[in-house]
Amino acid sequence: MQRQSADRLSRQEFLPGYSGITIRKEISGKKHLDKNGKMLIMENYIVKDGKKLRYGYTTGSCAAAAAKAAAVMLLTQQELSQIDLLTPKGILLHLDLIDVQKDEKSVSCAVKKDAGDDSDVTDGALIYARAQRLEPADFGIRQDPRIQICAGIGIGRVTKAGLDQPVGAYAINSGPRMQIQKAVSAVMRQQGFLGKIRITLSVPDGERLAEKTFNPKLGIVGGISIIGTSGIVEPMSEDALLSSIALELHVKAAAGEKHLILTPGNYGQDFIKDTLQISLDHAAACSNFIGDAFTLAWGEGFREILLIGHIGKLVKLGAGAWNTHSKYGDGRMEELSRCAREAGFFAFARDVLDCATTEDAVARMQALGIKEPIMRVLLAHIRRTLKRWKIKQGIPRTDGCTEVLLFTRQHGMIASTEGAERILEHVRADSQG
Repeated sequence: MQRQSADRLSRQEFLPGYSGITIRKEISGKKHLDKNGKMLIMENYIVKDGKKLRYGYTTGSCAAAAAKAAAVMLLTQQELSQIDLLTPKGILLHLDLIDVQKDEKSVSCAVKKDAGDDSDVTDGALIYARAQRLEPADFGIRQDPRIQICAGIGIGRVTKAGLDQPVGAYAINSGPRMQIQKAVSAVMRQQGFLGKIRITLSVPDGERLAEKTFNPKLGIVGGISIIGTSGIVEPMSEDALLSSIALELHVKAAAGEKHLILTPGNYGQDFIKDTLQISLDHAAACSNFIGDAFTLAWGEGFREILLIGHIGKLVKLGAGAWNTHSKYGDGRMEELSRCAREAGFFAFARDVLDCATTEDAVARMQALGIKEPIMRVLLAHIRRTLKRWKIKQGIPRTDGCTEVLLFTRQHGMIASTEGAERILEHVRADSQG
């Protein structure tokens, strides 16, 4: 959807009486009109995997809406209960205002974050914006000559290179900064205000919420980030997950790290921390996006990568699956059966198909004394898949190394490639350094 200028909003219809999201299309031809000539309006949800999921809006949109409302009330002396905000995605938000406060020189208000049906720790958080007039002497010369964006309690500061904002700056990303600038500038033009305004953002619960996010790992301290490119939260967005993985890898590369541990999720992180006694600062979670994570890591210059995972996930990689989510298929027991046949254990190759879990399958291998040869075959399959993917991405086969370590919750480490321990030693050395 394309952005629309303010002078075209009068020619659009919106869903009335809803504090939330209206998704609309431009009136630019018959394809956007029904048979009665009425505007077609999309619903505020999407359907994924057969489920109807509601859109949400970002902390950036909340900040921009609160800033816009505070600026309107500051310049008009009128009190508002709701504000509209057109997001970069082209979606109009109708948002309620909370805790409006005024004094002689400033106005503040909050907008409540709504993540829709997405899992987001900032859902329900209050994003505050305070607008105040400035004297010329109060204004910095490094920012927009008329609008200054600052931050207070609950918004983090950047301490590591590689993020959207420079070290030392508040974690208000460039997308939300542009949203705020655009929204407040429009208010100033409409009111004929030629002075200067400072917008100060804050999130009272931000420091506590930040502990549940990636911020501490990314080097953002003291609070949450104000983020969002489109202004809209798409529920269960794979793009958002991949962006998080890419950001974490970029920060590690910018910090000069040369050796990388990838792991799909919580089981792997627990194993790295508790069994291997390695700080999670040296590991990156890649969820089910194993192929994409390797592509991103290679793109950042990492060449020594160790993939650590539960056999229930990584066995799928042996079968050639680059996304290990169950919706893309299973094949775990079929792959173990194939490995058993190649290792010469034909009876077990039949029996393993009846196992309910990979943990059960490994326990049976252990009892029969055939675990090691079957795991060697599985590791060979996984490495072959990794090499094939590396070549597909244009990385020379001999450029660096990709190693693998498998574990189960019951038996701990059950197999690893020959170079896995060497990478672990390098990571431990880096940690001590």
